[in-house]
Amino acid sequence: MKQKIVVIAGPTATGKTRLAVLLAKRFGGEVISADSMQIYRYMDIGSAKPTEEEMDGVPHWMIDTLEPTEPFSVAQYVVQAKKAADDILSRGRLPILAGGTGLYISSFVDNIRFTQSETDFALRNMLLGEAEQKGPQVLYDRLFKVDPQAAEKIHPNNVKRVVRALELYETTGLTLTQQNERSKAEPSPYLPVFLALGADREVLYERINRRVDQMEAAGLIGEVRRLRQMGLTKEMQSMQGIGYKEVFAYLDGEMSREDCLQWIKKNSRNYAKRQLTWFRREERYHWLCCTDEDLDEKAAGLVAKFLSAPDTDV
Repeated sequence: MKQKIVVIAGPTATGKTRLAVLLAKRFGGEVISADSMQIYRYMDIGSAKPTEEEMDGVPHWMIDTLEPTEPFSVAQYVVQAKKAADDILSRGRLPILAGGTGLYISSFVDNIRFTQSETDFALRNMLLGEAEQKGPQVLYDRLFKVDPQAAEKIHPNNVKRVVRALELYETTGLTLTQQNERSKAEPSPYLPVFLALGADREVLYERINRRVDQMEAAGLIGEVRRLRQMGLTKEMQSMQGIGYKEVFAYLDGEMSREDCLQWIKKNSRNYAKRQLTWFRREERYHWLCCTDEDLDEKAAGLVAKFLSAPDTDV
């Protein structure tokens, strides 16, 4: 029998953590973070990591589990998130997956099994060098020729994912689409209800801008300065997150403090657009407006109905 879980997704600054904590307290749940930056230690402000006060006594998994010097993949996320979910379920509690990294969520929920292959660092570095010299579009066009389905789901400027897809194809002979199809041969052990938080564009952008100002006031620049003093460099995977790469540029004297903050706001808004595009492709989501006065009751009603229903998709 499939195990029921709750998914709370949506773009940045829509209040996913707050809602996840509320539902966890109401339905006896624990939260599994689906955020690619919150998994790193010492990266609290820029990743909008929930504070102890915001967690409000609810256990949170997949937060502060990795050193920022360590690389991390979606394949590793799926393995670790499954261990967390199974632990939560074994104690009769409800796993609530909450975050904005769509690839993490879909890979976990759909039980994607990743091809085990050796990482070809020489090939990866060659592809990254080519992207830097000729521009990301060259690699994207190459991916589109061998795997158009995967290319349609990846932004041309997301060099990391484009390179990884090409690396997979070159080292295994399988396209990302073929791998995903093979991996779905084993059904998912989970039965999810999908909730997504959204807002009107102007409202969402205002929330994002305000959050960046709050991060700056809370000490974002000092946080990045400390990370640099620890030996972190802007080339590392953990430092590719929005808020970190821009502050690195400011600390390197490439822009003013004000320009840095405006750049973070712009990149955050663009990221929110990509998140919305990703989640809106999914027909399984129940969309809720994050500013609705009755948001909490609407969300709780959907979860209550899901938990009381027979074991079929809601």
